[in-house]
Amino acid sequence: MDREIPKEERNKERNKKIIRYGVIGIVGIVLISILISVMRTGVKEKDLAFSTVDKGTIEVSVSASGKVVPAFEEIINSPINTRILEIYKKGGDSVDVGTPILKLDLQSTETDYKKLLDEEQMRSYKLDQLRVNNQTKLNDLQMQIKVSAMKLNRMKVELRNEQYLDSLGSGTTDKVRQAELSYNVAQLEYEQLKQQYANEKQVLAAEYKVQELDFSMFRKSLAEMKRTLDDAQVRSPRKAILTYINNQIGAQVSEGSQIAVISDLSHFKVEGEIADTYGDRVAAGGKAIVKIGNEKLEGTVSSVTPLSRNGVISFTVQLKQDNNRRLRSGLKTDVYVMNAVKEDVMRIANASYYVGRGEYDLFVRNSDNELVKRKVQLGDSNFEYVEVVNGLKPGDQVVVSDMNEYKNKNRLKLN
Repeated sequence: MDREIPKEERNKERNKKIIRYGVIGIVGIVLISILISVMRTGVKEKDLAFSTVDKGTIEVSVSASGKVVPAFEEIINSPINTRILEIYKKGGDSVDVGTPILKLDLQSTETDYKKLLDEEQMRSYKLDQLRVNNQTKLNDLQMQIKVSAMKLNRMKVELRNEQYLDSLGSGTTDKVRQAELSYNVAQLEYEQLKQQYANEKQVLAAEYKVQELDFSMFRKSLAEMKRTLDDAQVRSPRKAILTYINNQIGAQVSEGSQIAVISDLSHFKVEGEIADTYGDRVAAGGKAIVKIGNEKLEGTVSSVTPLSRNGVISFTVQLKQDNNRRLRSGLKTDVYVMNAVKEDVMRIANASYYVGRGEYDLFVRNSDNELVKRKVQLGDSNFEYVEVVNGLKPGDQVVVSDMNEYKNKNRLKLN
């Protein structure tokens, strides 16, 4: 016959079961926590770049692309239609002032120039001939005036004599009138010759000035031909490096076509391009920073193109240290143009994560040495700092490395 188990034993057995199941549950929770901890995505701290939020000044800038070009570059064009006869230098050679670069065919141009020299001599002789002819004409008129003056004096004497005889009764009134008429006619002829001389002198002087001006214009054309002939003997206009030359002997070159380029490769400037939406932020005289690797070169915007081409505005930056050893012609650079200053703002380091004003998901280190994703509003920037509008506070440590690999994670473990 079964015996009833005492109540104390039943309670004791029940307590044992509760303890057993409780221990199993606690162990299970610990194991699950450990498993979750192990399975949580981790990242090595040494692989990350952190920036601590602080307060300070930001010189707001807009970024642009740039290219290093020689500070001085001169294109040498052919002054005439001709062909290349000889090459004296090759690309990359150093040239000094007056150094011959190449020789052009000048035979036809020299022939034309010699013809013009002969024509100049002929025009000079014609001008001298015109001067002599004009002087001869004026001398003839002066002689006629002198003869007319002598004739007038004679007529005046005859008139006085007739008047005197008439007063004595020895003459006649008709003779007096005849003498008076002859005198008046001679006086008119004299005045006419004087006026003719004055008119002729003005006409001849004007005609001579016209011919003299025409000769002067011809001589200017001749000087231009001489300059063209001198330019056709291609020489370097200054000390520089020959960066391009048309080295095809016998090649035909047309007037105005490029035959050589010389550049000063000891000094450089930067030609920048920026989207026209930021055109109002770039102005001549503005401060600019040019980044070449980790090196930063200061400069000033010297000129800005007034028109947009294909949505891009071009500008030029003159560098303070335009002979820096890192500068190379054709080198691509980042250019930052300053356009405003913001003081006492929260800021973090600028890096590849920043692509403009807006909201970002950034990882912030918490007190448990974990990275927690946080919504952050960022504002303006320069090449060093980005303005923090909200979402962070001074002292926060923010990951500024590329975290696209973890964009679907909200929490990361630091190893």
